[in-house]
Amino acid sequence: MKGAKSKAKADTKLGVRKKATESKKAKNAAKDPNKPKRPPSAFFVFMEEFRKTYKEKHPNNKSVAVVGKAGGDKWKQLSDEEKAPYQAKAEKRKAEYQKSMDAYNKKLAAGDADDEESDKSKSEVHDDDEEDDGSEEEEDD
Repeated sequence: MKGAKSKAKADTKLGVRKKATESKKAKNAAKDPNKPKRPPSAFFVFMEEFRKTYKEKHPNNKSVAVVGKAGGDKWKQLSDEEKAPYQAKAEKRKAEYQKSMDAYNKKLAAGDADDEESDKSKSEVHDDDEEDDGSEEEEDD
């Protein structure tokens, strides 16, 4: 009897985990391609410039890891004063991103929310069709 109880508990735990992963997949699949991309941090603004200079100095180097490691080391060695221009550029890009996100959110609130609901219903219908197709194949075998 103890084995049966533990097996039942394990099944329910697995069921919960499956549901959790399915919901994560649904969230990832629901990404909007029109949504603005997040702005780069000061480090990534620095890396854009650093990659160019590093490739000029080391044209034969094809390794991305080596460039990244060298860039990270260089960033650590920079003082706050030397990092300031990159931080200013990052703040400027962040402000632009915020403006574009505000515009994007206004568009969504204006009426695109209705379109998203219809897309969801279409995908749900499509998912049902796939399940029906799979069951027909099983019946034919």
